[in-house]
Amino acid sequence: MSMSTPSAATSTASPAPSAPVTDLPDSGARDRTGELPWIEDAGKVAPRDARTLSKLFFDQLQVLEEGTREHQYARNTLIEMNQSLVRFAASRFRGRGADEMEDILQVGTVGLIKAIDRFDLSREVEFTTFAVPYIVGEIKRFFRDTTWAVHVPRRLQELRVELAKAKEHLALLLDREPTVAELAGHMGLTEDEVVEGLVAANGYSAGSLDLPTDGDDAGPGGAGRTYADTLGDRDPAMELVEDFHTLAPLLSTLDARERRILEFRFGQELTQSQIGERLGVSQMHVSRLLSRTLAKLRTGMLTEE
Repeated sequence: MSMSTPSAATSTASPAPSAPVTDLPDSGARDRTGELPWIEDAGKVAPRDARTLSKLFFDQLQVLEEGTREHQYARNTLIEMNQSLVRFAASRFRGRGADEMEDILQVGTVGLIKAIDRFDLSREVEFTTFAVPYIVGEIKRFFRDTTWAVHVPRRLQELRVELAKAKEHLALLLDREPTVAELAGHMGLTEDEVVEGLVAANGYSAGSLDLPTDGDDAGPGGAGRTYADTLGDRDPAMELVEDFHTLAPLLSTLDARERRILEFRFGQELTQSQIGERLGVSQMHVSRLLSRTLAKLRTGMLTEE
């Protein structure tokens, strides 16, 4: 897994370590960053300073037009300034081993980026409080999706580990593989519980779909068919059916302008500035209307669940 963290633009001057935030050196730098301070190396900003600066950058990020260099500078600087949150969240998973820490940090950065893109100052909550659950959740999702080939309950995941230890211990004592009854007696479980654990353990790893089937059917070029050739495709749109079903009646509760803004933003993929031009209002007003409308729909969907 490989992912590079976005980095903010840098100038030619090298900043003093004690003063990472500098005055804008010229009008060109001011054009690049708008009303924001110029930060030479956002990754070196102390966590306490990062919390203060993040509020300023989030405030400007809400009014800067997406796709501009100013917007990119603000977003990238927020990502670099808050890398300490990723390291803090990743420290909870040190027991996974040093070889996995690089992946954990990269996945945690994905969670940080999601938090930055979804954070709203109007929530009146500290960004650190908002971001850490996103980062930890992304890391846990990574382990869930990569550790077990098939998701099973945590109880059975833990049972698999205990079964492995018991099988190894009894195999040394008996000089053969232990039976289900012997495992059950050694672990103080019923035979049904042992069987359930053994079956669940099969979900820890999976064979490749590119392995050939047992049949003699030959495919193009004389090659045998693989398991993947025998499987149908899954329609990814099916996962959205339930969401659409819940969202449809909520859309009917919106007024005409709210529905029009949603159509412009998500149907025609217009920027907030373009929407403002069509409606004759400012980009900031569009941002507020869009946030309010999405919050209304989100609340309605959560209530429906």
